[in-house]
Amino acid sequence: MTHHANPTAASAVIGGDLTFAAGPSKTATLLKGLTMPLVIAAFATYLVFGIFTMKVPEGADFPGPQFFPGLIAAGLYLFAVLLAVGAVREMRATAASASTMTEEELLARALADDEALAAAGAADAPRKVRVDVKSFAWVVGSFLVFSLTLDLLGWVIAAALLFWCVARGFGSTKPVASLVVGFTLSSLAYIAFDMALGMSLPSGILGGI
Repeated sequence: MTHHANPTAASAVIGGDLTFAAGPSKTATLLKGLTMPLVIAAFATYLVFGIFTMKVPEGADFPGPQFFPGLIAAGLYLFAVLLAVGAVREMRATAASASTMTEEELLARALADDEALAAAGAADAPRKVRVDVKSFAWVVGSFLVFSLTLDLLGWVIAAALLFWCVARGFGSTKPVASLVVGFTLSSLAYIAFDMALGMSLPSGILGGI
């Protein structure tokens, strides 16, 4: 009996030598997903360092000046862990779905990717998962500038600019609205620290007004 080739098989369409190009590596995908959790964890660590180096007056009543920053640091660590777990799960789900695809599905996906690359004028360029360096620089740089200028600018201005820069890094297209929200939140936080906890945040250049 003569067996006819399956006309729908990938080998019949492309030929005997069929090679599927590898997509983004698991490591690159995971690193991209872990970028923001690492930034958040780094800022939480900075807060913890500030808490332990803070000079607390003897006999300070509970909750004291270290309590609220400690809650913020704990929340940031928890948020970073949740984001990291989500990134790992997404990477595993993507890898599992790719491993269960049939030959025809892999062929269709490869052809669709080739058409998209050709339409963009980069048919021969490899697909890579990259960290958005510009956004990463906005977020990390804003935290660095915030830590260096907090005493000079004061909490209200420094925290508002921090919010604006982080929003810009995440792709906000409304700079004025982001600045207004940033000043509102930083002012409310300043009042809450002063009135609820009796803890004065740095007033900076606004202190003499």
